Amino acid sequence: MTVRIGAKLPNSGSLPETIGIGAMARALESAGFASAWVSDHIVMPASIESRYPFAADGRATWSPETPYIDALIALALAAAATERVRLGTAVLVLPLRNPVEFAKQAASIDVATGGRLEIGVGAGWLREEFEALNVPFARRGARLEEWMEIARACWTGRPDARRSEWYELPGDVVCLPTPAHEIPLLVGGHSRAALERAGRMGDGWLAQQSLPELAPERLREAVATMRGAATAAGRDPERLRVVLRLVESAGRREELARALPELGGAGVDEIIVDIPWDEDGPDAYAGLLRDAAAALASSRARRPSSPAVQRGSAPRS
Repeated sequence: MTVRIGAKLPNSGSLPETIGIGAMARALESAGFASAWVSDHIVMPASIESRYPFAADGRATWSPETPYIDALIALALAAAATERVRLGTAVLVLPLRNPVEFAKQAASIDVATGGRLEIGVGAGWLREEFEALNVPFARRGARLEEWMEIARACWTGRPDARRSEWYELPGDVVCLPTPAHEIPLLVGGHSRAALERAGRMGDGWLAQQSLPELAPERLREAVATMRGAATAAGRDPERLRVVLRLVESAGRREELARALPELGGAGVDEIIVDIPWDEDGPDAYAGLLRDAAAALASSRARRPSSPAVQRGSAPRS
């Protein structure tokens, strides 16, 4: 088993202006990272009252004054600057967007990249953002599921007519171009509803933990819940991927390398790490993690009784 190594492509803060999204995407690809992922917020409240679900104290870990380049525009910029690296969102708050317009944008990026796009989607947690965009916060999970269905229908080129309490799509619509490949939709979130959604209708789960508070056992239990939901829905659970966004991981490359065996054992196929964009940047991180991933794969291969299976590849050199 090897764990693929992806990296966060900063589309927030000062780096998109000082370095440039295209330049950072090229640097990640040149360093050998398997993938590059952006995050998503459309607007932020001046004061965040909603509970942030990925921090123990429920407080958001960044200032609401932080500027965000739109996630899909950031991916388009990265697409124009790269040739091989996979590009994704970790995660896109899909209920905030028009599903047909989203499908068009995603298909366009996928065609431009020759089939390198992956989309992590989530129901969202920031009530104030929903209110600012005039989108109901209640039942956002159900809306997410319908938006996923609409997007996949649009990606066929000729979606069937559909009508629900949220959306009416006529039956004479043509949505072109169609994507260059079947765009994976990885479902984010840690609630039981999110895990079961990932198993029932997603192409996998996009998890998030902080490196200092890493809990592989919790990941293992969550993966089991997702795969159980897939089995119950008549789907093959082994076809679902697990991608883990590791926040607070910049400047901790040795700690990251040591964590790979446990993460692989917990069912993680790929991690997304933070990169310090200074002298200890993408090349240094990619080299150490590539060596650690290769050593993990080699040690597994030398143990014929191991139940582990090959799940991916380390960053290319």
